[in-house]
Amino acid sequence: MIEYDKPMDIERRSFEIITQLLGERVIPAENELVVKRVIHTTADFDYAENLAFSDHAVAQGIAALRAGCDIVTDTQMARSGINKRVLEGLGGQVHCFMSEAEVAALAGRRGSTRAAASMRWAAEHVKKPCIFAVGNAPTALLELGELIRGGALSPALVIGVPVGFVNVVESKQQIMDAGAPYIVARGRKGGSNVAAAICNALLYTAVDALDPARRGWQG
Repeated sequence: MIEYDKPMDIERRSFEIITQLLGERVIPAENELVVKRVIHTTADFDYAENLAFSDHAVAQGIAALRAGCDIVTDTQMARSGINKRVLEGLGGQVHCFMSEAEVAALAGRRGSTRAAASMRWAAEHVKKPCIFAVGNAPTALLELGELIRGGALSPALVIGVPVGFVNVVESKQQIMDAGAPYIVARGRKGGSNVAAAICNALLYTAVDALDPARRGWQG
């Protein structure tokens, strides 16, 4: 029997089920909203164990969003999944520079991937505080680590959740050691959808809109 067919009710019921299935697992209250949003997006309860947070990362991300920071992503998929209406209401924008001709040229000159070049381009050209959300390319995360360690970038938060098998685990560890606030999915799991889910969890909290009705959902 179909119990719930309206989007608002489906989301509410989904979060109730997630809470039930998490059972006795202890998740710090500050991080719970992010963990549950990622599980809601992926239906993967491993994220209750493998999401790692620097001290006060969630609070720092929310504060940055409320202050009007931008978000830089490494894929158009992540960019598409982030709630731009909420972000713009806070004074921010979301960027993905992967398709820019200047980024392709920079990658060619440096002999790097376009994803890595897009992070360097953002660091040099976005003249406001940023959250960097990487869900696909470990080379983008490695580039961010180099920029942070070299003093060329001080991000409001790094969301490091690339997925795959080559340099993925290593890139995440480098970000965790770089000294910037981070939310990282340890291990090989992740993805652009996970990066967007984390951004949205922070955005919805920043505007007190965790319940879908607060985001203008009807029915």
